Amino acid sequence: MRSYTLTAPAKINLYLEIIGDRPDGYHELAMIMQSIGLADQIEIEANDVQLIRFRCDSKEVPVDRSNLVYRAADLMVQEFPDSFATYGGVDITLHKHIPVAAGLAGGSTDAAAVLVGIDLLWKLGLTKLELEELAAKIGSDIPFCIGGGTAIATGRGEILSPLLGLHNTYIVLAKYRSLEVSTPWAYKTYRSLYSDSYVTDKESLSARANAVHSGEIVKAISHQNASEVAQKMHNDLEKVVLPEYPQVLQLKESFAKYDILGTMMSGSGPSVFALCDSKDKAEEVKLHMRNEIPSDDLELFVTQLINYGIQVR
Repeated sequence: MRSYTLTAPAKINLYLEIIGDRPDGYHELAMIMQSIGLADQIEIEANDVQLIRFRCDSKEVPVDRSNLVYRAADLMVQEFPDSFATYGGVDITLHKHIPVAAGLAGGSTDAAAVLVGIDLLWKLGLTKLELEELAAKIGSDIPFCIGGGTAIATGRGEILSPLLGLHNTYIVLAKYRSLEVSTPWAYKTYRSLYSDSYVTDKESLSARANAVHSGEIVKAISHQNASEVAQKMHNDLEKVVLPEYPQVLQLKESFAKYDILGTMMSGSGPSVFALCDSKDKAEEVKLHMRNEIPSDDLELFVTQLINYGIQVR
């Protein structure tokens, strides 16, 4: 049987601005997305039963049709029925390392890996752009996860402009294992509280989205100035998540006590990261956090910012 093993990196947001409402019901966003070294592993193997079969080594992950992994495989079946008929179904095994429901695009990056893996398995020869267009049909973060690295993301997150990322920069990532924040809840709550600040006309929405390209944080990234990037990090969703989830606020306040470049919640949370200028500093901060919050429920990771997305091993 032919098979591929793929690495699927998580991502954080260095910047997340909610600009306004879109006609499709989503929010118009301006974000800077960043891949990190923490990654899942996915094995994809051809089978001869014309079925999608999916399993995962984590009980927290559903393995039914609700999972983005299954939906990605099913999308490829629908889009390329002749290839499905020729090459058969797929067995997908997910080895989960990225925390679940953490604001780190774990499900999205797994789905991206499935798209890449089936493209290879069925010898489709799709370009990166074609894979991104397919990815956008099932999730806003999935197109970014295909190529990863550092990118400005606008629209609902699917319009990407790659950036030259930061080098030799590390993060400490913290998440309470039992704590989840609903992304739909976060955006819905933000809309209910702050919709009076939304841009409403199409031209202004576009102008605001494009403004991030010339923003201070993009300049800092282009100059490889991690300290300046940390000062310019921003996440609108902190306005609704931090007041409602004191444990997330606690993580951010605890990180701020130490000699770090900066700290912020990723996406809709509940993960919080601290940006550090070296691996040694990150390991030191991780140790301080473990001593300060000795809870067994707290997960802590040290990982690096990386300049790539899905990789074939």
